[in-house]
Amino acid sequence: MKVKVIPVLEDNYMYLVIEELTREAVAVDVAVPKRLLEIVGREGVSLTAVLTTHHHWDHARGNPELARLRPGLAVLGADERIFSLTRRLAHGEELRFGAIHVRCLLTPGHTAGHMSYFLWEDDCPDPPALFSGDALSVAGCGSCLEGSAQQMYQSLAELGTLPPETKVFCGHEHTLSNLEFAQKVEPCNDHKRDEDDVPTVPSTLGEERLYNPFLRVAEEPVRKFTGKAVPADVLEALCKERARFEQAGEPRQPQARALLALQWGLLSAAPHD
Repeated sequence: MKVKVIPVLEDNYMYLVIEELTREAVAVDVAVPKRLLEIVGREGVSLTAVLTTHHHWDHARGNPELARLRPGLAVLGADERIFSLTRRLAHGEELRFGAIHVRCLLTPGHTAGHMSYFLWEDDCPDPPALFSGDALSVAGCGSCLEGSAQQMYQSLAELGTLPPETKVFCGHEHTLSNLEFAQKVEPCNDHKRDEDDVPTVPSTLGEERLYNPFLRVAEEPVRKFTGKAVPADVLEALCKERARFEQAGEPRQPQARALLALQWGLLSAAPHD
């Protein structure tokens, strides 16, 4: 299973997942269809389906044009508001694309019909992959727009039970700002990112459990920061604090952001001759 990470729009990611034996491919969250089809052509694969995490414009806007360009293409998701949806998926449903298994995980909170997708291959040494859309991001999570804090907590808790080696492919490049907030929540947390380049996806679920405060709502420092004890209440307080954090102070200067990235292992220092 090969995953092509495709940055689009301002800070979105769409993905092309390739089954390398059959050369069958599945796209996730198509925002710019012509860009996707360029890569499909370059890779020499057959695009058979689109998995859409949720109905928001920046994740589903490309579906109608792609469906027009590729008649018969399956457009799958859990929300009837998704553009050009051909079949609505259910929680726990499993799909198969060549050797790739897909488990559909309903993860409401950001939207009521948000679906995350867990992909793996049997008897394969490569780790599984999670396409989490705006449910879970690197060091953060999406805003709770249509669900309750309890729903979002349950969604994140379910994702957190997946194998720690699972690679997390999220919907946006918000890592640096997420890490700034995580540092505020847990200033004594010494766990750092291992990657040495951007884009910062994928992370792994094991890493996320170490430094993502939204997966650490049972940890004492996170509870102390929020002043809450019940996990869903901790999560709700974290979301409110993050909103204030994002709306508050001045954004960091580029030099300060670069220094933070170096400290968290997201960028390499300049190479030596």
